Amino acid sequence: MVDLEIQIPNRFDPFAEAKESDAPGVKEYVHVRIQQRNGKKSLTTVQGLKKEFSYEKILKDLKKEFCCNGNVVHDKELGKIIQLQGDQRKNVSHFLVQAGLVKKDRIKIHGF
Repeated sequence: MVDLEIQIPNRFDPFAEAKESDAPGVKEYVHVRIQQRNGKKSLTTVQGLKKEFSYEKILKDLKKEFCCNGNVVHDKELGKIIQLQGDQRKNVSHFLVQAGLVKKDRIKIHGF
């Protein structure tokens, strides 16, 4: 018999690096996402802002600036999340950079 050195590949997870780098607290990214509601309706969520910020004051300024409604949601795993009506992803990211709350390279925009 011939001895063949065959290596059986282990399970490869192509998203393993992304999961580690996107974990909360690792690089402290601010995630801006869009969620589809009914028909054309959608929600914009902002997650990952520093805990020392006043979420209510940020929300008040966002609502006034973009003429939309919103609220702060408390999640057990993710912490505080800001929700806004409509697709406000670009507006929110631009606002956070202009206000000096987050650097541009620390914002990740998700969605279609």
